[in-house]
Amino acid sequence: MCETDGVADGGGHGRGTSGDQVPEDEEARFSALLEDSAEDLYEHAPCGYLSTLLDGRIAKINTTLLDWLGYARDDLVGRKSFSDLLTVGGRLYHETHFAPLLRMQGEISGIALELKAADGTRLPVMVTSTVKKGGDGQALLIRTTLFDARDRRAYETELLRARQEADRERDRLKLLNATLQKTLLPPVLVDVPGLDVAAYYHIASVDEVGGDFYDLFPLAAGTWGLFMGDVCGKGAAAAAVTSLARYTLRAAAVYDPDPAAVLANLNRVLHHEYNGTDPRFCTVVFGLLTADPGRGGFHVTLAGGGHPPALLLRHDGTADYVPTPGGQLIGVLPDAHIATTGVHLAPGDTLLLHTDGLTEAHTVTSPDGRYSDEALLDLCRALAPSTASATITAIRELLDTFGTGVDDDTAVLAVHVPRDGGEERQ
Repeated sequence: MCETDGVADGGGHGRGTSGDQVPEDEEARFSALLEDSAEDLYEHAPCGYLSTLLDGRIAKINTTLLDWLGYARDDLVGRKSFSDLLTVGGRLYHETHFAPLLRMQGEISGIALELKAADGTRLPVMVTSTVKKGGDGQALLIRTTLFDARDRRAYETELLRARQEADRERDRLKLLNATLQKTLLPPVLVDVPGLDVAAYYHIASVDEVGGDFYDLFPLAAGTWGLFMGDVCGKGAAAAAVTSLARYTLRAAAVYDPDPAAVLANLNRVLHHEYNGTDPRFCTVVFGLLTADPGRGGFHVTLAGGGHPPALLLRHDGTADYVPTPGGQLIGVLPDAHIATTGVHLAPGDTLLLHTDGLTEAHTVTSPDGRYSDEALLDLCRALAPSTASATITAIRELLDTFGTGVDDDTAVLAVHVPRDGGEERQ
């Protein structure tokens, strides 16, 4: 007795049927929508439609485009050409590129142009045109569709503005980083009687402040201090540690110039300041230069705290590392082990200090992909004997050959004892 519940007739077209059948109210709504004529759809489409003769004269235009431009139909049909609706620049592009390509290809799409409305305002549009052909293959007219690109243009303008602002902000950041970097390095190297000195700082990225630092400064009469260091990390946090380390080293050397004592003082300061959740440490080599009138040249006492060893380029053409084995990172332990060694700089000798950005640079010529300590030693042996300036110049040229392979800042400092009367100071 319930066979007809939910069923209007035997055809199963009633309300509430199962399967893919459409309810009657939905069918009625769809039918109402489909009653729009093709002409109405053309006239009031959400885009502009335009048909022109082959010479460009407008033969047909829809109401949407007329409303956009503020023209009456009689103002344009048979009186104006499509190019007449374009701005001066758009007209030039149409005649030199758009129209020739359309003739050759029969279709061109997605071209950005600007229309000039009746009131003189500009309307950015995206244009697609096709050539309609007859049964004999002869071109009859050109059909063009135009999409309002004002929202897109506004988006692109905002995107460009945001990009320009980002570029300006990046330039400001670069300037700030460069200024901050300069404050962490000596503006000029002190003039030491009887020594030639030269230094170079290679910046791996202008977007971040590096953690390498060096200095050469006077102490008591006849003695000078020098150091080379590398703070872990980059950016503002590393810069703060660099500044603290640099000024602590200078102050500690005035208080007690013994190199081991200087690094021990720095270790206590860093460990006290940065032993929490964000520990900071550095590698450092500190040297005490003392004039040696009896033998000529200078005596150098070096103390190392985990830093790459210095290199000695001798006057006889040989070169070797000056190791400070066992020196521990500065700032990690409350009582770091500081390794010391002594070396005599005779006339013609050059002492070279560097950070590990040099020996860890990426290079395709090395078996393990890094430049390495051995390669640097080979370079110094090829250079020796060498002056401070010549040594630093060779290092700079070497870094240039690595290009983007130098992914860490690199600092180098060279001190050279000129030969008496036989070598021009550089």
